[in-house]
Amino acid sequence: CAWSIERPPGDTAGCTFCHTGSEERCSTCHQRHQFDPKVARHAEQCKTCHWGKDHRDWEAYDIGLHGVVYQVNKWDPKQFDWTKKLADADYVGPTCQYCHMRGGHHNVQRFGTVYTSMGMSMADRGAPIWKEKRDRWTSVCDDCHSPRFARENLQALDESVKDAGLKYRETFKVAEDLIKDGVADPMPKDLCPDWSGQHIWSLKIGAYHDGPEYGGKTGESGEFRMSNCTDVERLCFESVGYFQTYIYKGMAHGSWNDATYSDGSFGMDRWLVDVKQDASQARRLAALEKKVGVTWVPESFWKTGEWLDQLTGPYIVKNHPGKTIFDLCPDPGWLDTHHAPAEEV
Repeated sequence: CAWSIERPPGDTAGCTFCHTGSEERCSTCHQRHQFDPKVARHAEQCKTCHWGKDHRDWEAYDIGLHGVVYQVNKWDPKQFDWTKKLADADYVGPTCQYCHMRGGHHNVQRFGTVYTSMGMSMADRGAPIWKEKRDRWTSVCDDCHSPRFARENLQALDESVKDAGLKYRETFKVAEDLIKDGVADPMPKDLCPDWSGQHIWSLKIGAYHDGPEYGGKTGESGEFRMSNCTDVERLCFESVGYFQTYIYKGMAHGSWNDATYSDGSFGMDRWLVDVKQDASQARRLAALEKKVGVTWVPESFWKTGEWLDQLTGPYIVKNHPGKTIFDLCPDPGWLDTHHAPAEEV
């Protein structure tokens, strides 16, 4: 994503340590100096990578009902017998591996729900296309709970994500109108080049918006960024990338605190108010400037700076004039922001 690939390596060490070979190595979970399945079956093995603001899996599990059962019983071999294969596990409570690697299946996303970019993309979660995945998801819960219980909790997850989507759309609409009316400071054209070497509005995702006010050409896509953008855009990014993820992950892992109080739904409320407040002030200031005849010139620090010059966009413009990242990577499947997920996901 842009907030990672646009930045210099030292800025994203925490991203690259996981999102490189670690995703494909057996030793990431089995530990190189032990390589013992008993170790790999502990929930903590997932903790190194699966935690943090935009993929809050461990925190949601750890403080949720299942995580509490795990933490207070994991030392008791009668409750958690780590010598048994996952296919034979009869734990007193679920671990990450028990649910996501059911029976020892190593495609951990197979037992997820609807894939929506960690909850950031909107989807009709109850649509027929997702039925097989949803049935598979509830079948895991059926090991300990009734089918009715599992489906009611899945419906609760759906409703929470749907409500978050309302705030998502309202927050983005406020930001979008600022751009369309030309009163956002700075506008995309006034910034240093974005991650692709262009000047496309960062919230113009998946080419859903067309028009010269967004920058770029018809069909070209922006992507979330948190570097060198307006405060309103950053708040939009955090509202969806962080707080909506808290809601999605919290509900999926039984962490009601995450979903609501710990910057979940309450956080989205606060960020929506802040975006509205910022937009209101920007419009009032623009009206005053127009009335007194002030022609505002954006500050130069939005365009260049010792750190800004290290970002991907300025590098492309300087070293490959007239090119974009799409010219340099003619078939960048990894950059396609609106493709359908792989079938197995």
